[in-house]
Amino acid sequence: MTDDIAPPDGGSPPGGPPTPAQAVVAAPPPTARRGFSLAVYLTSATLIRSASGGAPVGLVSLTLSLHSHGGAALGGVLAALLTAPNVAGPWMARWLESARDTRLRLAPAFALYGLALAGGALMLGHAATALVALVITVGGLCDPLMTGGLSSRLALIVGGDERTQRRAEGWDSATYGISNIAGPAVVAALATTLGPLPAVVILGASGVLSGLLLLLLPRGQAVAAGGASMPVRDALRVVVHVGPLRRVMVATMITSISTGGVMVVAVVFGRSLEHSAGAGAALGAVYGAGNLCGAILTGVFPLSGEPERLAIRLIAANAVAIGLCALAPGYLIALLTFALAGATSAVLFTATLAVRSVYSPPAARAHVFVTMAGFKMAAAAAGTALAGTLAGIGPRVVLAVDSVVVASAVLVALT
Repeated sequence: MTDDIAPPDGGSPPGGPPTPAQAVVAAPPPTARRGFSLAVYLTSATLIRSASGGAPVGLVSLTLSLHSHGGAALGGVLAALLTAPNVAGPWMARWLESARDTRLRLAPAFALYGLALAGGALMLGHAATALVALVITVGGLCDPLMTGGLSSRLALIVGGDERTQRRAEGWDSATYGISNIAGPAVVAALATTLGPLPAVVILGASGVLSGLLLLLLPRGQAVAAGGASMPVRDALRVVVHVGPLRRVMVATMITSISTGGVMVVAVVFGRSLEHSAGAGAALGAVYGAGNLCGAILTGVFPLSGEPERLAIRLIAANAVAIGLCALAPGYLIALLTFALAGATSAVLFTATLAVRSVYSPPAARAHVFVTMAGFKMAAAAAGTALAGTLAGIGPRVVLAVDSVVVASAVLVALT
């Protein structure tokens, strides 16, 4: 695999001496503050991503409780409006890249997301549905900054040491696993005790708190002093023409079509094995737990080696793990194989963060992170819908097809 163009920063290759632009962008806080800054970053990331992870469950629960206001259909539409604005990700990324202090754009964006989520929930049933949808959509515009946008700032916090960056990326990956479990769980607990409206409002408050915490981080400048953020078209061209970025993005999209539907298939598969709805839910939960454990593992034991090659190997490992899920002869083995599939998926995600970090030019760092994250989310959403459609042909067949699809991503990445 050879790169299609020169190193993306226009200077030294990954691992070599930093160019002036890199020196400005990656200037870390003093060593004594790095641990504190990373803890603040991870807390803020967990809060805002938990709000995002719990919001769909909360909105659907809320609309179901208001029997005369659209029910689950409206809840689903509102939840979709929180993620649909990801198509604006490249423009939001440029807005972030042009900041003199990235905290002062991320923090208000996170607070706006929280206020829009809570405000939309409070307005539901008291204002026109179109107005509620507009408020929720405004919050959704902040979603690209909560994922790729926030992750693109990690190097500003931990500095340029490769091992330190890989460890931090592992912990960043873990915030997704924690949030995907904690967000819906918090909504379920609060909706049972206080009701769905307070649950959604509390999620919104966590978004505001996340934004406030970001202000405790050291000042982060997105581009070199006197520089300019890349136009969207040029930044997208970087993703297409930098070989490792393009190959990993395409391979990740193909993989996400498969893994995006694994949770759906897990529920169907567990139920077919044990003839119990609870068994299906448990199989899905084990996949999520494996995902979290895999992410934590990469935080404790950082990934090493050239990140593109590592990502391709992990795609192959994920294909094997999903294939083992299809071959599981019974429920106990299925629990183990789904946990393994979740773990390999998390380690793969961490490796893709490393690819973005190593090969992103300073003036397009947020563009690369947000664009690749957006394509991955779109592919995963398509995979979820496809898995639901194909579930009728049998979960083993779907899992076998998923395994082949993921394996094909390896071949695509090697071409």
